[in-house]
Amino acid sequence: MTKTCFRWLLAAWLACTLTTAAHAQAKAEEPMAKDMREEIQHVSVTVKDMYRRQETRQIPVTIFRPAGDGPFPLVIMNHGRAPGEKRALQGRQRYEALSRYLVSKGFVVLVPTRVGYGETYDDFDPEYSGDCNARRLEPMSVAASDQVLATLEFAKTLPYVNASRWLVMGQSVGGLTAVTIVWRHPPGLVGAINFAGGVGGNPDKSPGHPCSPQEVARIWRSNAASGGAVPMLWLYWENDLYWGPDNPKRWAEAWVSGGGQAEMHTLAAAGSDGHGAMAFDMDHWVPFAEAFLAKLGFTRPGVIARPASTAFAKVDEVDKVPVSAMVRDGPYRKFLDAKPPKAFAIGPKGASGYAMGDWVMGKALGFCQRRGEPCKLYAVDDEVVWVP
Repeated sequence: MTKTCFRWLLAAWLACTLTTAAHAQAKAEEPMAKDMREEIQHVSVTVKDMYRRQETRQIPVTIFRPAGDGPFPLVIMNHGRAPGEKRALQGRQRYEALSRYLVSKGFVVLVPTRVGYGETYDDFDPEYSGDCNARRLEPMSVAASDQVLATLEFAKTLPYVNASRWLVMGQSVGGLTAVTIVWRHPPGLVGAINFAGGVGGNPDKSPGHPCSPQEVARIWRSNAASGGAVPMLWLYWENDLYWGPDNPKRWAEAWVSGGGQAEMHTLAAAGSDGHGAMAFDMDHWVPFAEAFLAKLGFTRPGVIARPASTAFAKVDEVDKVPVSAMVRDGPYRKFLDAKPPKAFAIGPKGASGYAMGDWVMGKALGFCQRRGEPCKLYAVDDEVVWVP
């Protein structure tokens, strides 16, 4: 049996055995964000894998957008790639906290879940790039970026989207996809953000030592010149267990030496693995994004200012919180027991939300507003900031 046939049979077996788990993942999805008018559309894409097998599939695209008719500038955000069989468990991609930040700045955000993930997981994997020490990155880069371009064409049909000024962003393999879009340089692209982009990492088996890192450098160096006019922000974390601290620096050097633009920042270690820190280190990366986007003309602030404390109540005066007894005795007491940083938000019709740790004000407001109520912060850390 050839290696190709074996891989096909193995992928088919995994697709069958992991279907139940994938459905369980889908059922556990967080509620739709009504305040951002979240919706799901399906877009037809045609892609080839490294063996030149071609398939046409319908992929789900999550849409978030601001209030109003627009047209609004566009961001297409791209997801990463879990190792091996874990891909079957990658459900529909949303990036709600990141999307809230971008929507607050006036962007429509489209998040495609590419072929081979979630509901399209099966034996066809257009992003398979070969054995560890013999990677072929061009086919996977083209396949992933073709789906971004198909999403862009779909976005052009939406009356509330201004596709003449748009950005591409991505995390991990999604970051690699964003770099690929830059070198393909489609019309209207004005900038890109690469969050921990790359390919070939496995934090369990070889932390900090990805497969064929020199191949990433080669393909980016050889294609950088064609996207040299597009500014990019590259954000990596010191404790990235997929790439380690040095490979991203070599990749950025390769991109720039090839003629591309890359404003690179290596952020301090975050959590146990900085590879996914885009989701839990917003307090530290958002200021870089704010400055980068302002240079491109997107100056609406996305950082939430902390309100001043008020004399409405002391934070531990539970009976004064203008919510139901159930919320006071449940979520609010949990908020009180939490350590700072933390925030609690309330809405006029009974909604509430609280968050701890990173980006607390934005996340608390987001959790509160998911049902569509316009919420306000009630307390931040140990101070009440609510104005009746």
